[in-house]
Amino acid sequence: MKYYVDCKVAVSGNGSESAPFKTISEAASVAVAGDEVIVSDGIYREYVDPKNAGREDARIVYRAENRLGAVITGAEVVTDWEEVEPHVWKTSIDNKLFGNYNPFKTLVSGDWFDAQFTAHTGDVFLNGKSMYEVTEYEKVVDPKENLSSWDKDFTVYTWYTPLDDDGDYTVIYANFGDIDPSKADIEISVRRNCFYPSKEGIGFITLDGFKVCMAATQWAPPTAYQEGMVGPHWSKGWIIENCDIYESKCSGISLGKYLQPNNDNKWLKWKYKDGTQTERDCICQAQIEGWSKENIGSHIIRNNEIHDCGQTGIVGHLGGVFSVIENNHIHHINNKQNLAGAEIGGIKMHAAIDVIIRNNHFHHCTRGLWLDWQAQGTRVTGNLFHDNALPYDYLLRKENLANLGLGEDIFIEVSHGPTLVDNNILLSDRALKLPTQGVAFVHNLIAGSLTAVGRGVDNGAKTKKSPRYTPYHLPHRTEVAGFMTILHGDMRFYNNIFVQRKLRDKMLELGKGFENDEWDDGNMIAGTLPYSGYMTQEQWEKEFEGYCGMGSVPSDRYYIPLPVWTGGNVFFNGAKPCDKEADYHIDNEHEITIALKQDGDDYVVETNLFEYLPDDCRMISTDTLGMAFEPEQRYEAPDGSDIVFDTDMNGNKREGKLCAGPVIGKEIRFHLS
Repeated sequence: MKYYVDCKVAVSGNGSESAPFKTISEAASVAVAGDEVIVSDGIYREYVDPKNAGREDARIVYRAENRLGAVITGAEVVTDWEEVEPHVWKTSIDNKLFGNYNPFKTLVSGDWFDAQFTAHTGDVFLNGKSMYEVTEYEKVVDPKENLSSWDKDFTVYTWYTPLDDDGDYTVIYANFGDIDPSKADIEISVRRNCFYPSKEGIGFITLDGFKVCMAATQWAPPTAYQEGMVGPHWSKGWIIENCDIYESKCSGISLGKYLQPNNDNKWLKWKYKDGTQTERDCICQAQIEGWSKENIGSHIIRNNEIHDCGQTGIVGHLGGVFSVIENNHIHHINNKQNLAGAEIGGIKMHAAIDVIIRNNHFHHCTRGLWLDWQAQGTRVTGNLFHDNALPYDYLLRKENLANLGLGEDIFIEVSHGPTLVDNNILLSDRALKLPTQGVAFVHNLIAGSLTAVGRGVDNGAKTKKSPRYTPYHLPHRTEVAGFMTILHGDMRFYNNIFVQRKLRDKMLELGKGFENDEWDDGNMIAGTLPYSGYMTQEQWEKEFEGYCGMGSVPSDRYYIPLPVWTGGNVFFNGAKPCDKEADYHIDNEHEITIALKQDGDDYVVETNLFEYLPDDCRMISTDTLGMAFEPEQRYEAPDGSDIVFDTDMNGNKREGKLCAGPVIGKEIRFHLS
């Protein structure tokens, strides 16, 4: 059955084409498996809480009649502004507007959130763009540019709400500069979510073609109920496609964890058990309570633009397993720097088991992609990354490092793999942060450095050993097979191009302060150099010669770093190979230029690289890569079949003489399908 919705009708009808519902929520209360809800253009100021699930063979589809013509927003218009002094305006909002959730009385908080930041989940929007919350009225009267923000010019548009106002009204002060609010669009976020079921298990729903914006979402760490502006809430088989998702206070899309009342931000609330232990607890509890391939995950997130969110574009722990995230444009995430802590990135996922992340465009995010714990069977392929490491010179200040870090394109943390990163373009100053093991890099163009190799896997105790034991799973399943610390190594680098680009002086200077840092090394040199000193497989195997179990001479053989495998890599402009590099080329004679240009809807890497690129690489496959050590799982497709890297990032066939890098031919062109 088809239901129709049109917010412009005077009176809500029965949902027929001739008498449409006035709200999407009315349709969401009656739509059942096999139904389609068609939504006319307009602004829908409502929280849509789908009541019923679809089935795998009979989805419930919510479709905008015209792509991006229908807007689901968590905001309400505010017109009642009174100027109290030059540029400073005041409004008083009746608290009845908020119902049982007032985002201007609710602080952002949760595990791994930097508690030094005071921020409400609410926001004030000037012409569709969120303004900057400040903690003092005086900073509304006399706002200053904030040089931590990636959009410093807009930071003078500030707002403030008194914390001690507990009457029937919420008071907000705002500085709109020279803009008269009566002649502008001024909105405030009111609702916590936009399209998000309140119940678990509402699966097999499609959301197609909507703008979704301005929700007052809460911080979403892996040890809490992870909410987003949009999301499946612990179910299976959603499709979110062709949408424009933006201006969520914290996260745009959540593929995250359900509520465990006994373990919800437990580290924040009960300090006596470390956060990593509460995370291990919640993983095991989820498995007991039904986390499985049959019940959870297998979502598709495709063809969306996801941008201008405070914490993440897409967040997830446990709930995103077996999903496909493809053809999305993810940009300008956590740029305001009004929120800080871990759990920040264009995509931040824990337990991305068998998740495929392909053909996405990541840029201007505090970090592009962060895969944390259990990136087992995860494949990152055919993506474009750039400008994810402090892209503006004014950000290159020591004062920013505590909150921003230096940033990078891809951060893979304390996972045992197998994680596959192939056919990508990584152009930020820092390409890869790798306190992890069990990752294979194949046919990438990497024009930034590798950082945190051999570091960042302990919990940071002052004098005690504090290793992080993280789980690994049965291949292509959620069931936990074991826990282990990170030994480092177990890495593979085949047929990659490493180019050392000229770095900004201030970036080089900032990188020098990390020599004794547990979490980073500040390395700015492109190439596999950080893996110097790691063993080859043959050297590692010799450690076990003569071993006969109990009674053998004590040895560290089970706790030393694992081997590293290389082959077919090419190094330009001073990019440096590791000391065990095999079958490689190094060219410091020719200067390689790289510039990213937009050509219509495409992005082209303008380069002279192909003039000097050798063509003697060998074909790489699952058989070449072998298996990740701890889970004993091969680098294979989610269905267990072998992968042969015989096509480039654009689907062109690799034949005959093979070159390193993500494309064949003489042009590097990226296109969002």
